[in-house]
Amino acid sequence: MHSVQKIVFSLVVATMLATSATAQSSDIAGTYVNDTGRTKVKLSDCSAGVCGTVVWMSNPVNDVNNPDASKRDRPVVGLQAVTLKSTGTGTYAGTLYDTESGKTYSGKAKVSDSGVELSGCVLGGLICKTSIWRRQ
Repeated sequence: MHSVQKIVFSLVVATMLATSATAQSSDIAGTYVNDTGRTKVKLSDCSAGVCGTVVWMSNPVNDVNNPDASKRDRPVVGLQAVTLKSTGTGTYAGTLYDTESGKTYSGKAKVSDSGVELSGCVLGGLICKTSIWRRQ
């Protein structure tokens, strides 16, 4: 009987750990509008962790500033611009693609009650820009 209790306890602990990991990645899930109000991005679970796809733009454009010339004709709507992994409860790190400049930045995200605060950095984090996206 004692070994059955150990197995049940192990299963309960494993389930709690799996639920905790899922909650950490999905607490950021949702659709957000950027600080200019011109772009909406949907953040959702993906094989890389959390991915953000541009789902709407007030003035849809192509990815004209992409450093890869073969990608400059693709529309920005539908483009994956954010890839994040959980670094703790409500915090994430990964890459952010700026569709206006065509540059990819290392970035961090922090979930708040009203949305998500994103920081994109260059030069090893010496120069950063922060943007707050509101949850829709």
